[in-house]
Amino acid sequence: MTSSSDTLQNPRIGTDVAPLRAKWGWIVALGFVYVVAGFIALGSVAMATVASVLVVGVMMIIAGVAELISAFQIKSWGKFLFWALLGVLYIVAGFVTFENPLLAAALLTLLLGASLVASGVVRIFLAFNMKREMPWILVALSGVITLLLGLLILAHWPVSSVYVLGLFLGIDLIMAGAGWIGLGFGLRRAPAARSA
Repeated sequence: MTSSSDTLQNPRIGTDVAPLRAKWGWIVALGFVYVVAGFIALGSVAMATVASVLVVGVMMIIAGVAELISAFQIKSWGKFLFWALLGVLYIVAGFVTFENPLLAAALLTLLLGASLVASGVVRIFLAFNMKREMPWILVALSGVITLLLGLLILAHWPVSSVYVLGLFLGIDLIMAGAGWIGLGFGLRRAPAARSA
């Protein structure tokens, strides 16, 4: 297994990342923007929840329009009606999200909690079916944490719908920003590619 520093120091790969190496400052700046946005989201998790729900609404409308366009490419009536109905439902759901973002947040939080519970149960089941030589205890621990997080969300639902999505968005932005910052500084420290 190779680390990111090994990858950046490999002369063959060094020529591939040379354009990125020249832009390392912009990559670090992007990371700082992500981190700042993440802390702003954590500072107002309710507003971040509404913002994330509105983004989901926009994506649903775009997906619905794409489904409608695809429907007109289909020759048979049965499939055309199915794709057209699916597109209309996506568009309606997107506009309902804009009309009532708190209801949409409650439904998305319920789905998130149920998904985390299901994922945790599956991970625990897989961990106990893994061979004992493998790191099954880490998979089991991951499953238990995921299961408990899902149960915690569901136990406080619908109140948790006001802050959970915003909290996840803020944490995700901070982690993504830290990743970009790490990549930028890694590119800066990487030696320049040697000419062949």
